[in-house]
Formats: sequence, structure tokens, C-alpha cells
Amino acid sequence: MDQWFRAEVTATTPGATRARDEPLTPTGTLTGTRCLELFDAQATSRHLDLTARRLGRDGHGYYSIGSAGHEGNVVLAAATRTDDPALLHYRSGAFFVHRAGRVAGADPVRDVLLGVVAAAADPISGGRHKVFGSKAAGVIPQTSTIASQLPRAVGLAFALDRAAKLGVACEWPADAVVLCGFGDASANHSTAAGAVNAAVHTAHQGIAMPILFLCEDNGIGISVPTPGRWIEHAYGSRPGLRYFAADGSDLPQALDTATAAVDWVRERRRPAFLHLRTVRLLGHAGSDVEAAYRRPADLAADLRRDPVTATGRLLVAAGVATANEVMRRYDEIGARVAETAEKVRHEPKLLTAEMVVEPLAPARPTMVRTDALRAAAPAAGTRPRLGAARPDTRRTTPDVVDGGHPMTLAQAVNRTLADLLARDRDVLVFGEDVGRKGGVYGVTKGLQQTFGARRVFDTLLDEQSVLGTALGAGLAGFVPIPEIQYLAYVHNAADQLRGEAATLSFFSAGRYRNPLVVRIAGYAYQKGFGGHFHNDNSLAALRDIPGVVIASPSRADDAAAMLRTCVSAARVDGRVCVFLEPIALYHTRDLYREGDGGWSAPIANPRHVEIGRARAHGTGTHLTIVSFANGVPMSLRVARRLSERGIHARVVDLRWLAPLPVDDLLDHARAGGRVLIADETRRSGGISEAVCAALIDGGFDGPIARVTSADSFIPLGPAANLVLLDEIRIEEAATALLDRR
Repeated sequence: MDQWFRAEVTATTPGATRARDEPLTPTGTLTGTRCLELFDAQATSRHLDLTARRLGRDGHGYYSIGSAGHEGNVVLAAATRTDDPALLHYRSGAFFVHRAGRVAGADPVRDVLLGVVAAAADPISGGRHKVFGSKAAGVIPQTSTIASQLPRAVGLAFALDRAAKLGVACEWPADAVVLCGFGDASANHSTAAGAVNAAVHTAHQGIAMPILFLCEDNGIGISVPTPGRWIEHAYGSRPGLRYFAADGSDLPQALDTATAAVDWVRERRRPAFLHLRTVRLLGHAGSDVEAAYRRPADLAADLRRDPVTATGRLLVAAGVATANEVMRRYDEIGARVAETAEKVRHEPKLLTAEMVVEPLAPARPTMVRTDALRAAAPAAGTRPRLGAARPDTRRTTPDVVDGGHPMTLAQAVNRTLADLLARDRDVLVFGEDVGRKGGVYGVTKGLQQTFGARRVFDTLLDEQSVLGTALGAGLAGFVPIPEIQYLAYVHNAADQLRGEAATLSFFSAGRYRNPLVVRIAGYAYQKGFGGHFHNDNSLAALRDIPGVVIASPSRADDAAAMLRTCVSAARVDGRVCVFLEPIALYHTRDLYREGDGGWSAPIANPRHVEIGRARAHGTGTHLTIVSFANGVPMSLRVARRLSERGIHARVVDLRWLAPLPVDDLLDHARAGGRVLIADETRRSGGISEAVCAALIDGGFDGPIARVTSADSFIPLGPAANLVLLDEIRIEEAATALLDRR
């Protein structure tokens, strides 16, 4: 590839010398000076790719997915501003070099190479991954994504206008354009299709959506060819999506097209799609041997379209520089890259596990507590109309009542959301059916009428887009509270939590954050509305995500306090929080007998529950029953029956499923001597496994037993009772544990 560049540039017939401020083509805007500037960025990216290969060969480099053949994307850096947020394709080396090079004090060569050698001094990820990212240059880091960044980009484009209209502080200007890059193979991913659909769907409603989708089409996904003209066929004539196309090897035409596309989006605040035709040189990655699956003629054809060579030839043919001047420029860049590589190859790496995980779970509990307990100071007319306390007779309508009256869990969440919306203008509540309907179970009823459709709104029925909207809104200065209707529904969008939300702080060393509280209705035990898709107890996929907070209240007062804590942890520390609400307890008022009101509670005074703190019911010393969610009231009823037999048990409500309240768990385990874990999730992959491990790791040496639901999906109708945990099983397990010597 390097030899081809040298041979082709040297063989180019020089044109008549021209002034460098003149356009290179009769109808274009690319001048000689600008062309040299863009060539420098392209050549720098090329030498970075070659150097990354050498570093890897010598055992000093750890990443070799290069940008060779995609250097035409430099035109997007030239066409956008440094305050236009960019979520890049992983072959965007030339874009990054040019964009970062426009920031005072930045050294994109050193920055990229520090990432290649996984140095702790890497200014974006701190040595955790090789990513293109820069806070100063507005480049939001992405890894080897397969379109997973697109929903976030759509969410950010949506949130820019909303932040300006609501007066929420946002680091991006109101007229910014969001640039989102991806490959032609990624364009087929359901995430890409859903994100583009969400953008068009949003713009169709007259809502601002200033996003430019950049598809860098090199015609192959690892080894699988993209059908000819497929991208144009799939995206070229979609209503509501303006389509632009350019050849990335033709710098003048590509720059004019990119400029037109960016200007179109900036002016109209509507989505557009730029199809940039590229080639892929050097294979997919360092370990990829293209000759194993591509014909020599195809490889040669791609090399003939090398964009760096094309720009070098253009400079000579247009009379901007001689071949010797271009070669000297190219070699000087190569020497500087090599010199920098020599300096960084021995830079210190991350040395401890603590250093690696530091950005995952930032915690400033005192600041979180202070924020959570801030008193509401709503403007006139922003408090919801309050009704009198009364039993809930309509399942889908929680009573929004004075917080001093006993409330159900659903009412407590509703009232707390109202208080937070009234207190903080950075809070948004949204999801499927949360607006006029008020959610499937009425938990958000009345909020849109009180706070308006800009702050409480319905989304399209696509969980990836719901979470992507939240991830983008968090980047725009909001504390988003999206709702996912059922736990089973979040699994088809789990990568937005795992691959996007949880990793952003990790791969940016905390420079970018994902403040997020996603409310999810979950668990089982619904009466009259069963089956797996509306009764799901699979939490393992959520608990496996590093750094994510999982809150699971069982009572109204805890729900109110924990929701406040999660929102404040998101705002203060940028935490990603999952707030799991037990559907079957939404409207539960009674505990032991009908009419006792034992499971409702007032929430008048703002409370805060520190993340990782459990709640104990009772002080029994014969047995400690550990549970959460629906298992808590069941365990309390079992404990009462045991007390009638002279056995005194305490019930510990975990409340936080990640991180587990280990210290409280151990204290109460030792006080009770014996521990029974009543786990409504599954026996394999459920919470009880983690609780057992925490007890053993903590040195608890008393008897431990667990009783769980079966390893099964939850069926429809009475059959659900055959696989779900119930009070009979809890009591039998408690008796067996007490009888154990």
C-alpha cells in the first residue's frame, strides 16, 4: 500500500502551478491550501495505521482495526464544527486527526498511539481501550460497535432542541448537528434500522431531529460482501430521510457533498443520510488475512481507489505541489508518527484492578444524599392536583394523594416523579404509553397533564429507541427516567444498557457520563394477567453489567426514597440505575388480612436510602429470612406464622440487588444465626446465588438455605403457581432449616 502511494504520486503528470487559495475544480470549493490540510490528516491516519501494525508485531500494540481506505471521512471533519457531537465509526482515523487537530493543545497522533499501546496516559480512555474520543473535540467515544451507538445519537439529536426550549444547561449549542458514523454491514443491524426509523418517525411529527447518518460503505463486512448498490436501495429513497452520496476517494466532490449535507441538517433540523463510498485496505484487522476469502483482482481494484493516493495525485495534477513536495510531506508525517510511537511504547499501563474499574461506579454518597433531600420548590401551577386518600378501585389509576396519607407503591412512584419533575427541570419522564394513558398500570397518570408533553411524553414502541433517547438526553444535560413496560421487553434492548450506557464512563475515564434511571415493571404474581412476557423474573442479564445500580423496592416508602436516591446518583455521579418495580405490589395495601393497610405507607417527608443498604423488619434471633420485592410480604406473613410457634424471625429486605447490601446482610445473618434466602427469581442465575456467596465470602459460618422459583419461564394461568416461590415453600424451607443440626 505504501509502495503503491509512492509509485502513483511519482508517476502523476504535474499540472500548471496555481495559487493555493484557488479552487481545484471549476465548480468546487476545495482550494489548494485546504487540500493540503486534508491530505495531512489523511496521511497521518495512514501512518498511524501502519505504525499500529508495527507496534502490534513488536508486542507493544494491542489494537489494529485500522482506517486505511476510509480516509475520505476527513471531509466530515472539515464540514462540521468541533462543537458538533460526533459518534464515530471505528475506521474514522482521518476524521479524528483533523477534528482533534483543530483543538488548541491537542496532539491527535500522541492521543491515538497512547490508545494503541493501552497507556494509562491515554487522554480519553485512560488505557482501557483504543477508542476515538475527545471531550475537547466533541468526539464521544465508541468501541468496535455494530450500530449500537445509533440510538444514542438519535436521542442526543432529539434532546438538543428540548434542552434549549426547557432552559436546561447543555454542553452542545442549540444549532449543533449530531454526526453518527457506521459501516455498510452495520447498516443492516436491527439497531441501525430502528434508530433511522426513530429519527424519521420523530421528524415526521415536526420534532427537531438534527442528525446526519454517515454510512462508510467499503462493500464488505469482515468477509461477507455487501450486495451492489444495497445501501442506496435500502436508504436512498426513504421518505423523510434526505439522501446524499459521495465517493470518498474523490476529495473535492466528497467535501462539497459533505458540506451540503451538514448544512442541510443544520438549517432544517431534520435527519439526513450521507452514503460515503470507501474501500477497505489492510483487511478487517491485524489478524485478518484477506487473501483467504478475496480474489487478488478485487484487492488490486480496491488499492487503485486508495483515497490517500488519490489526494496525493490530485495535489500534483492540480499544480498545488510537486510530487517531491507531496512525498516529503508524507515522509515527514511518517517520521513524526514513528518518533511519537517510540516515545509512547513504554508509557506506564494501568497497574491495579482498582485503577481499571475506577470510572465504573463513581460514588459520592454525601453529595447524593444532599441532592436527594433537597426540598421541592415548584413554580406556581406545577404541583399535581391532589385527591383524597381512598382505596384503589381501578387497577390502572393510582391515587395521587397527599404524601402524608398511606400510599401504595404505584402511588408513591407517581407522587415522587411529580415531586422530582416539579423540583428539577432537568428531569424527563418518557416511554411507551406513559403520557396521556399514564402507563399500563397508571403509574405515570396525570404527569403529562401537569408538566406538559415536553417533559412527560410517549415514545414509539421500540425499547432500543426508548433507551437510546435516554442515553442521548443524558449527554444533553438531562436526568432521563425512561420506562420499559415489562422486564421481558428490556432484554431485546439490553445492549443499550450493557454495551452503551455502562461502558461510556469506562471508555472515557469518566469524561462522558450516562445519568440514567430506567424504570422497569417486573417480576410475577399478577392476578388475571399472566404468561412469560408480562411476568418475568430474569435478572441475571442486568446484574451482570458492571457498575449498574439495581434498585428493587417492595414498599411505598422505600420506593419513594430509593427513586430519589437513584435520580440523585444519576445526576451527581452519572450512575446508570435500573429501578425494578414489582407489578403485583403496585396496588397492594394490605399485608396480613384484608383491610389492615399494612403494606401502604406515607411518604410526606423526602427520604433517602443509601445505595447498598438493606431494611430489616423485626428483631428475631432464631432465623433471618432474606428476601426482596414480592418475597418480602410473603416472608413477613411466614414470620408471623412462625412466631405463633415460638420461633422469632427477622425479615431482611435487600432493596438493592446491585450492589448487594453485604454489610447489612452479614450483620443480620449473625444476629439470626441461620439464614433462609427466599428468592422469587430462578434457582440458577437468581439473586440467592449471590447472597450465598456474599455470606460465605464475609465469613458467615451459620446454616444457610435457599428457596427459589424454578428454572422455568412463567406460564399462563394457574400453572404459574407450580414454578413460582410461594409462602408454603418458604415456611417449609424455614422449618427444615430450623430442624437442621
